[in-house]
Order: sequence, then structure tokens, then C-alpha cells
Amino acid sequence: MASTSEVGHAKNVANFQNLMAFVNGYGATYNPSKNDLSRPKLEALYAQANAHVAEVINKNTAYYNAVNQRVEAFSGLRSLSTRLVNALESTNASKEKIDDAKGFNRKMQGRRASKKEVSTDPNQPAAPKTISASQQSTVQMIQHFEGLISVLQSESSYTPNESELSMEVLQSKLQELKVKNEQVAKAYTAVSNARVARDKTLSNMINIAAEVKKYVKSVFGANSPEFAQIKGIPFKKEQ
Repeated sequence: MASTSEVGHAKNVANFQNLMAFVNGYGATYNPSKNDLSRPKLEALYAQANAHVAEVINKNTAYYNAVNQRVEAFSGLRSLSTRLVNALESTNASKEKIDDAKGFNRKMQGRRASKKEVSTDPNQPAAPKTISASQQSTVQMIQHFEGLISVLQSESSYTPNESELSMEVLQSKLQELKVKNEQVAKAYTAVSNARVARDKTLSNMINIAAEVKKYVKSVFGANSPEFAQIKGIPFKKEQ
């Protein structure tokens, strides 16, 4: 389900469109001296607000897609880590080196690769307003995995016949994890920036709506049917 604030933003834009419909119905009588309240300016502001709301939705989609891909990339990493330690134990590696590998494995087993921070709801819930703890957790997981690979790489007798345990495949996996984590960070930044732009535009839109109501009230009167049409159209500033 979409968040309350996201739904609220969409309602504000829809209500602004309703306000403009009434304003257009007043014809030539609606003739404010302030340019920002003119019909062309209202139309332009509505288009801009609508575009910003859509942009946040699109960036949210990209963010959640990136998170899904990261979750998939990290899937099975703990079990792979344990397999690598077992593989190292079957070599001529020293006890100290094996203990080092086990230490990295313990660290990997102790933290979550990623919280379940995604949703399959088609209404697109909002991306988090701050980077979640899972973002930091994945960075640590990458560091531990890289440390484990370093230990394996230092052991000349580590030459597994299983391709998925080979150094080439492990290095490729490490790079994949780094790329997926970076993509999530970039996607988060994009949706955060989109929100900032949207919130600025919608804040201005709400202020303009209030001024339009005051102008209509001044032209037609506080008890006029025209003012009664628009005075109850709600606009709420979302957090």
C-alpha cells in the first residue's frame, strides 16, 4: 500500500486541478493582478506538480528494483562462506589461516545481508526517507566476504575443483555485490532528490491555492456561491 504522505501529495494535485476547473468557469471575471495567480501560471504549476509526483513514483520503482536485485545477489552468501571455510580446511592451510577464515565467516553469519525492505504491492510504497540499517549491513558483509577471499587467495594449496569456489568466480561475485550495493545507494539518492523537488513545488502549489481562494473571496464575496464552491477544497502539507 502506498504511504499516507504519498497519497496525500496525489490528492493535493488532484484538488488543485479541481480548483482550476472552478477558476476557469468564472471566465473573464477571474482576472487577478498577481501574475502567479493567472490561469496560464496555474496550468503550468499544475503540470509541474503532476510531473514531480510521477517522477517520485518512477524513482521509487527504480529504487525497489535495485533493492530486489541486491537481495538476490546476497542470497546464499552465508552458506557460500561456510563452504569456503570447509574447502580451506581440506587444504594444507595452517591452523592460524583457517582460524582467520572462520573469523570472517562468523562475522558474516552474525549479520543480515538485507532486511526485507521491498514490497510487491503495485501501489508502490514510498522509499525510506533515510538510508536503512541494512544498507550499512551490506557494506559490512562485503568487507567480510572480501576478507575471506583474501585469506583463501593467500593459500597456495587452495585450488578447488568446484568452479563456484574458484578464485575467479569469487572475485566476480565480490564485484557483483559491490555493484548491486552501489546501485541501491544511487537509486536512494535519486528518489530522495525527486522528493525534494516535488515537495518544493507542492508547497508552492498549496500557497498559491490559498491565494486563489482569497482572490475569489475578494471578487465575489465571502457569502457568494462562487467562493462556496472552492473554500472547502482541502490542501494539506505532508511531512
